[in-house]
Amino acid sequence: MEADIIQKEIHALIIGDEILSGKREDKHLPHLIQTLKSYGLYISKADYITDDLDTIKKTIGSKIGNIVFCFGGIGATPDDHTRKAASLAHKQPLTQHPEAKVLIEKQFGDGAYPKRILMADLPQYAHIIPNIINNVPGFFINHHYFMPGFPEMAWPMIDWVIKNQYKFLINLKNIEDQSIWLDDVSESKLIDTMQKIQKDNEHIKIYSLPKLRPKKTIELGIKGKSELVSKAMKELKKNLKKLKYDWREN
Repeated sequence: MEADIIQKEIHALIIGDEILSGKREDKHLPHLIQTLKSYGLYISKADYITDDLDTIKKTIGSKIGNIVFCFGGIGATPDDHTRKAASLAHKQPLTQHPEAKVLIEKQFGDGAYPKRILMADLPQYAHIIPNIINNVPGFFINHHYFMPGFPEMAWPMIDWVIKNQYKFLINLKNIEDQSIWLDDVSESKLIDTMQKIQKDNEHIKIYSLPKLRPKKTIELGIKGKSELVSKAMKELKKNLKKLKYDWREN
């Protein structure tokens, strides 16, 4: 079981017309990336999609088999389609989750009815994710985790998911990202060197990130397992030295 999970990719799904229209700026993806990185985990793909039931359903369905952190659309307003889309994608009918019902009633009392209680309607075999802010839970099915669009509610849920569902993955892959900086060097002059390092070290990824301001600078980096990254970085520096290029550490 754990061996199968290790092979899964981690995806992000951010739902909301307000993000796509520019009315709101997405803060979930940067936070998710940094949170995963702190646990030695990395994201493989991110999608931004509209508040449309069919689009959400198809996107969720396309990600079955991966670990997915999904943000937005689990409320009770007419533009909240994620709960229904998740039920359709996972082929589970929406039913009132008994624990979610109790939590919502406890939080809002009589005010839970008639609308807030709708947030307890979850896919039949879903499990809840605790919400430390207002007790209205997120939920998960298999390896798909559905959280509110509110960062203050969703971000603690990310930590809960990792610590409760994937503790065995923390720092397991021992991934490292090392980089150096070169000033006033054209990216094109580094291509042959980068190709050589990549060819000689097939299980790492080498990358370059140019920046033009305030001065022309290239971040040259290598990502992969720690021992492989260290070896490849030594080779890279050796080749740069032969080319008489100076660099500085990140």
